[in-house]
Amino acid sequence: MRFARHRTQQGPRLAVLDTEDHLVDLPGPGELPALLAEEGWLADAAATALRTRQSVTPLATAELMAPLDPPTVRDFSTFPEHTAGIVKTLDPAGGIPPEFWEIPTFYFSNPYATIGPNDDVPVPPGTKRFDYELEVAAVVGALGRDLSVEEAASHIAGFVVMNDFSARDVQFHEMRMRLGPAKGKDTATALGGFFVTADELAERRSGASFDLTMEVRLNGELLGSDRLDNMAWSFEALAAYASRGTWIRPGDLLGSGTCQGGCLAEMWGRHGYDFHRPLQPGDIVTTSVELFGGTQNHVIAGAEPHDIQPWSRP
Repeated sequence: MRFARHRTQQGPRLAVLDTEDHLVDLPGPGELPALLAEEGWLADAAATALRTRQSVTPLATAELMAPLDPPTVRDFSTFPEHTAGIVKTLDPAGGIPPEFWEIPTFYFSNPYATIGPNDDVPVPPGTKRFDYELEVAAVVGALGRDLSVEEAASHIAGFVVMNDFSARDVQFHEMRMRLGPAKGKDTATALGGFFVTADELAERRSGASFDLTMEVRLNGELLGSDRLDNMAWSFEALAAYASRGTWIRPGDLLGSGTCQGGCLAEMWGRHGYDFHRPLQPGDIVTTSVELFGGTQNHVIAGAEPHDIQPWSRP
């Protein structure tokens, strides 16, 4: 099934998409993480909505929001060819680090930076190299801790498209401290309009992931394309690693990381900074993933950074 959250006169409402491209509101003001917390709640709510059809909105006229406000966002690195290209931005002779094959590493992103599929994206303060990142994120359904890969499969409820906007110059500057990324990833993470339940993808299973085409366009020009099954780590492995020594909870996002060709920084590493200029106000970034839909975000001017100084210097 496919679910979306949209703006109404009564506030945000979670809805199920019917076979005629209408959003049918679920009963009550429930949010996706809460409905995922108990097995069967989301399916029961959808069945009730489709039976009673008390509030129906044509998808074409709906104002879509992010399908959920995630409690946490973990963004992994799973596409080897993307990793190889990114490494070249810092070391032209570099290759894929051996650690890539040892652990599905991730960083925590900012859940407060979640925006909808069509929201404006401000340029982060102080950046000159603004970028996009085409990804898919798994949404955790059941609570879990210290899961095996096999156990983790039942803890993944579904998936959303994710575009992790990135301030590259800020990111690479702060990571010289061997921390981060932090402010380089802090302004906007766009989610596609639909949460697609895991059972919808059973027939598209392929390798570590799913045989789905991913594309990103800038101002209508196709700049990157890949397949989701080029992931070297499965979503189940991401969930298992995320749960190691801690809890994953309903609504947590587990990002796949950027696909090959899914961001400008990778292409700058491969072809130099003349490949394409960074994002700037007026640009429109469009992502799409087969069966999932995508995002279309307009880049706008952001705030100027305030000066900050250390209390003392050596």
